[in-house]
Amino acid sequence: MNKAEEIVHRMFDNDAFSKWLGIEVLEIGEGISTLKMTVRKEMLNGFDVLHGGITYSLADSSLAFASNAYGRKSMSIETSISHTFPCKDGDVLTTKTVERSLTNKIGVYDISVLNQDEKVVALFKGTVYRSDKNW
Repeated sequence: MNKAEEIVHRMFDNDAFSKWLGIEVLEIGEGISTLKMTVRKEMLNGFDVLHGGITYSLADSSLAFASNAYGRKSMSIETSISHTFPCKDGDVLTTKTVERSLTNKIGVYDISVLNQDEKVVALFKGTVYRSDKNW
């Protein structure tokens, strides 16, 4: 296991919410994160589609893992999401994270959330503050 994987496993071990979501870490590296989860009935809203907060949380976890994998504790300071396609019970969602910019103090990431048919269901942008504290 490399350093990035060790950090993410440490984070995940203490992340009860990501575990509740059923997140599976598929790929991790510095600035890279691919996560997967399956939509469950209790995640649906009153319209019988996936609650936007769930998609947001999946993308936010992907942001956290990708940005912290460098070994410096990083926290989001600005995020946004656009929901582009509805998700239903049983859909399998996967994140694809792209690091757009990285400086000593700031990292900017784009995260696409795709369903099992490779259709983009959400587009997330996250900016993190990179602290001086190491993992």
